[in-house]
Amino acid sequence: MVRFFIVAVLGTLIPLPTVDAGEPKKAGSAKPIAVAPGDWPWWRGPNRDGIADAKQNPPIKWSEKENVLWQTPVPGRGHGSPIVVGDQVFLGTATAKDETQSVLCFDRKTGQQLWETIVHKGNFVKGGNAKSTLASATLACDGERVFANFLNDKAIHATALSRDGKILWQTKVTDYALHQGFASSPTVYQSLLLVVADSKAKGLIAGLDRATGTIVWQVERPKLPNYASPIIHKIDGRDQLFFIGCNLVVSLDPLTGKKYWETKGSTEECVSSTVTDGKLIITSGGFPKQHVAAIHADGSMKTAWEIKTQVYVPSMIYHRGHLFAVSDNGMALCWKFDTGKEVWKERLGGVFSASAVLVGDHFYATNEAGKTFIFKAHLEKFELVAENQLAMETLATPTICGGRIYIRAAVTLNKQRQEMLYCVGRE
Repeated sequence: MVRFFIVAVLGTLIPLPTVDAGEPKKAGSAKPIAVAPGDWPWWRGPNRDGIADAKQNPPIKWSEKENVLWQTPVPGRGHGSPIVVGDQVFLGTATAKDETQSVLCFDRKTGQQLWETIVHKGNFVKGGNAKSTLASATLACDGERVFANFLNDKAIHATALSRDGKILWQTKVTDYALHQGFASSPTVYQSLLLVVADSKAKGLIAGLDRATGTIVWQVERPKLPNYASPIIHKIDGRDQLFFIGCNLVVSLDPLTGKKYWETKGSTEECVSSTVTDGKLIITSGGFPKQHVAAIHADGSMKTAWEIKTQVYVPSMIYHRGHLFAVSDNGMALCWKFDTGKEVWKERLGGVFSASAVLVGDHFYATNEAGKTFIFKAHLEKFELVAENQLAMETLATPTICGGRIYIRAAVTLNKQRQEMLYCVGRE
């Protein structure tokens, strides 16, 4: 069913045709995904694993006065990470004063804001965790379109915009009951945009046509709150959509929604995105159970190991047979991936919501107070390389591509909180 929704684009009100989720439809003919090796087009980077190109050479040291190539103010508030495609940087934000949820575009070289498109105006959903925002999901780009997931008017909406800021389509995916917040980022896969919305009102995983926003397939989920993002991994020679939370670990065919397997093994509320070594899938959560566990991904659905450690919000990284993590309470950890045996752990300090990013043999991990710890990806011991302070608050995961680091942070200006987008690079 097609209806009309009023949105503001560059300050002008226009009628926008939108699509409600209904019966699944046939896939359309979206062009192939076209992003470059030097881009960071979606959550967790090109390979969806938090690992940046090892050939690049981002700075090890920076501060407000050192190695900041540009900085630009960001209106509103959000915790979604920047995405970088071509000569553009995209960011989602929500402004409480006028109740707008927008997509912003900046020039990659200079930081100049190129455009802002208001996707939703009014109908803000109140409540949730004090740390959450109405723009906590990271955007995604297929090279032609920019995709945004927003909670608005008690429902999750997926929106596609052109690279110059025009809204192409908007789909109401499902109703949503706010608990802690909404932070599930969209995943681009072949002709589809994959969207997840778990809540007490309704749980749903859906595949939308990238070109039209039409619902191609949908799978119902338990009516439970959960915040993870869908991740694609190739195991046993086939791409699989893996998802954790609602007390389940599930594997689906990303093109059809067909269930390959599903097993208990997760806790109810998860935030982190799962990683794999090609044999095991990692699940971690924080409520009601604190755990990190490994599930066999071959369909046997057996738990290989489980430990009682809280890595609730930050996502982990697989590297050279080991699992690396930074816990919410500021511990850097390294385990053997196949057994869960602890290799080392060290306290960094502070509270963490952002996920670590691996570049070559260095991990970059930023705490909520804006301090980034850089430590070696050693398999035997912890080695701290540098600590860098920038701004006063960072909950978004930094984006590292093209030898530069893009950091969404907040400072205090005129006694008011002001978000900023920083580009850190070698001067």
